[in-house]
Amino acid sequence: MSKPKVLISDDLSLQAVEIFKNRGIDVDYKPGMKADELLAVIGNYDGLAVRSATKVTAKVIEAAKRLKVVGRAGIGVDNIDVPKATAGGIIVMNTPFGNSITTAEHAIAMMFALARDLPAANASTQAGKWEKNRFMGVELFAKTLGVIGCGNIGSIVADRALGLHMKVVAYDPYLTPERAKDLGVEKVELDDLFKRADFITLHVPLTDSTRGILNAKNIAKMKKGVRVINCARGELIVEEEVKAALDSGQIGGLALDVFPVEPAKESVFFGDERVVATPHLGASTNEAQENVAIQVAEQISDFLLTGAVVNALNMPSVSAEDAPKLMPYMALSEQLGSLIGQLIRTGIKSVTIDYDGHVAELNTRPLTAVILKGLLSPQTETVNMVNAPVIARERNIAVAEAKHERASDYQSLIRLTVETENSKRTVAGTLFGGDKPRLVEVNGISVEAELGANRLYVTNKDKPGFIGNLGRTLAEANANIATFHLGRTASGGDAVALIKLDSPVTDVIVEKVRAIPNVVQVQSLNF
Repeated sequence: MSKPKVLISDDLSLQAVEIFKNRGIDVDYKPGMKADELLAVIGNYDGLAVRSATKVTAKVIEAAKRLKVVGRAGIGVDNIDVPKATAGGIIVMNTPFGNSITTAEHAIAMMFALARDLPAANASTQAGKWEKNRFMGVELFAKTLGVIGCGNIGSIVADRALGLHMKVVAYDPYLTPERAKDLGVEKVELDDLFKRADFITLHVPLTDSTRGILNAKNIAKMKKGVRVINCARGELIVEEEVKAALDSGQIGGLALDVFPVEPAKESVFFGDERVVATPHLGASTNEAQENVAIQVAEQISDFLLTGAVVNALNMPSVSAEDAPKLMPYMALSEQLGSLIGQLIRTGIKSVTIDYDGHVAELNTRPLTAVILKGLLSPQTETVNMVNAPVIARERNIAVAEAKHERASDYQSLIRLTVETENSKRTVAGTLFGGDKPRLVEVNGISVEAELGANRLYVTNKDKPGFIGNLGRTLAEANANIATFHLGRTASGGDAVALIKLDSPVTDVIVEKVRAIPNVVQVQSLNF
């Protein structure tokens, strides 16, 4: 049997090369490969190790006839076509925790730079000007730091800030009061954070709800002269509106490590002394690069040699024997978790999963991990099937699963119950035809539906004329209904509808439906 062969196409620590060789894997170290060069040789490899420079596009995946695994030394996989890789049976792994400390420390360094005008003062002094009176900074001591996003990196930033004797307020809809207490931070609403913070640092994933979170409307709620740090994603800020706030003095300083387009060759902020800019250095320390290189080499080696799967974005830890039996339930489990995950906007207290019938006879641990992954995905971009249980424990989310052989209308049934700080939601699903996931219950209401893209979820009071009003509203929004599934508790009681549209569900459609009388909740869903 020939040895597995791995290509390292980006600049990784040479320790990764040594790990592959020591594990008996042939490795080629070719950093800086151009796209056409990669296309020409990728068909010769079983594994590919990359950072952010290599673009693993659909063309690359189509040419990679032998490729079994892509390992990303770092967190983000924007440079990898994950859906295409999944369709091609290629596992995509990352190293989600290898550079968390480094990124958090960079945010703290940026905060110091803003507080004391260090870059401008350095340039002035080296120019021989000695403008001592010009650079009057502020202390961090006793100032209030607002942390937007208190997950893995944000919580480390909060810990470091508390060590500087700052007050820390945190906005994170998924941060439970118990977790906030453990961290030593005060959990607040976003408007309260804007009102109180002297410094604001962003540590949220880029989602529909966080895109452009730093905009004119929110900036107006902030203290005059607030200093802002963004080491997360460039698209979190609306550049023109932030620039206007800088010019007016509403924002007193801005530190950016990320930009909407990278490499950033030009920006409205370049040349402004009130702005500290770095070229996405959040993960750029020797320690972080060593950590992620070692981790990705170990993970790829383990998979190629033993079949073990660690930190995969598109596959859970499953043995070769269990995989064929579990795969249909994997899809169902992730859909059930994702459904509730997309509906809630608050911290999760507990998760209960009931496995009924044939599915209860299987190894359900991977299914529970997949449910948690789907549930937590709207909250954090670093979650996968392997680290989802760890993240749940870190957030003090109680997870319980039970297996039952009780009688049911279905041969197999998975019921998920999620309790948040102010509500409880339940969904249940089964397989039709042996492998087709179906939703069969929402909050005790029977409703049979497929889950997929372009779904509109509506809960309402069951009153005459509601369905007609809904259809008319969608028609006026030029939204064509593909499928329509509904159910209710009783006549005049609570009702739920799942509607598939032929086109994406826009914010305009959601707002128009929300305005219909007797609507309780409206949410766009994608699976």
